[in-house]
Amino acid sequence: MTSMSRARVARRIAAGAAYGGGGAGLIGAAAVGVLLAEVRLARRHVGNGSSGRVPVADGLYGWESPRSDRAGSGGSGVAYGVPDEPPLRLALLGDSTAAGQGVHRAGQTPGALLASGLAAVAERPVELRNVAQPGAQSDALDRQVALVLSASSPVPDICVIMIGANDVTHRMPPTRSVRHLSAAVRRLRTAGAEVVVGTCPDLGTIEPVQQPLRWLARRASRQLAAAQTIGVVEQGGRTVSLGDLLGPEFEANPRELFGPDNYHPSAEGYATAAMAVLPTVCAALGLWPAEEERPDVSRREGFLPVARAAAEAASEAGTEVTAAMPTGPRGPWALLKRRRRRRVPEAEPARPSV
Repeated sequence: MTSMSRARVARRIAAGAAYGGGGAGLIGAAAVGVLLAEVRLARRHVGNGSSGRVPVADGLYGWESPRSDRAGSGGSGVAYGVPDEPPLRLALLGDSTAAGQGVHRAGQTPGALLASGLAAVAERPVELRNVAQPGAQSDALDRQVALVLSASSPVPDICVIMIGANDVTHRMPPTRSVRHLSAAVRRLRTAGAEVVVGTCPDLGTIEPVQQPLRWLARRASRQLAAAQTIGVVEQGGRTVSLGDLLGPEFEANPRELFGPDNYHPSAEGYATAAMAVLPTVCAALGLWPAEEERPDVSRREGFLPVARAAAEAASEAGTEVTAAMPTGPRGPWALLKRRRRRRVPEAEPARPSV
């Protein structure tokens, strides 16, 4: 599917989500029988090595570690502090990818990696709260947002959402999927939080999945990712394409980047995803140099109609899309950026939140 065709499909899905449209499918009905047969076969191979346990990584990052006074620590364990200012608050929402299923240590989860990286860039402690749930679909975001915005908790400075894979595998209508995501972003932005969404990863690269399911999964994933981008940007959030999560690097190095269940990422895979998301998180909080916010023509960055930007981002992992000019001859416009990845530091053990 060409970028322009994907843009048209994404725009149609996003419009259906905004105006209460029905369940426009991502794949044709004629393919459903073959798809279900392939799904049954894939399920025999996917997930056999997963314990289902998710490490708890909530707590404070960027604090003084007991190991920090040892010689040769390489800078880990440095304490950050700004007088009379509380820590930055980071919340993660979404599915098993956001939760960190597939790894064994809290420091290997994307939440811990992002909190550590953000603390290093901001030179300020970061308090992490992760309410993501394995198996969650986009309709679970309503409850997760309620948890994040509960009266007993301060509003996060920034929320990172990773969602969409289960919507594809459970055949949730894409208009419904985008509607739930857009509503979640709108509630978080209205409350005062910045929002970064890691869009639906490319499920066509999961190793046990065979053709034609592989092709169908890739097509459905990218269509949903593009439609998610339109919905998120229209509500004032930013998106990062997570094709890297289950994309070309996973396809080239499945033994290194997939976990033991052949479905969820390994520690190296989560680090790859965190490196792609961290620059956008920092930019959303105003922590990136001003010159980095200008489009770089040499990296094919620039202003595009939001649907076209969404389609291009869905095809190239690690690409950021954020709102730009309010409107144009072809509707809302967005800024497409291909940020240079920043390696995330190894996460120190979190200090439990008080």
